[in-house]
Amino acid sequence: MSRDLRKYAKQTNVRLGVGAFLLLVIVGVGLIYLIYGAGAALMALTCLLGALVPIALIFLSLWILEWIQKRANPD
Repeated sequence: MSRDLRKYAKQTNVRLGVGAFLLLVIVGVGLIYLIYGAGAALMALTCLLGALVPIALIFLSLWILEWIQKRANPD
C-alpha cells in the first residue's frame, strides 16, 4: 500500500490554514461583538475580509505558477 506523503502534507496544511482562519473569525469577531457591539463586529469582519484579499491573490498566483510548471514539465 503506497502513501503519497506530499499530498497528505498539503492537505494537512490547507486544513490547518482554514481552521485557523475560521477560529480567528468566529472567536475574534464573536468577542468583539460581545464586548463592543454589532457595529464594531461588522467592521472587524470587514477588515478581516479586506486583509484576506492580498493573501488570496498571493495564493492564486502561486497556484497558477504551479499549474504552469506542471503543464510544462509533466514528470
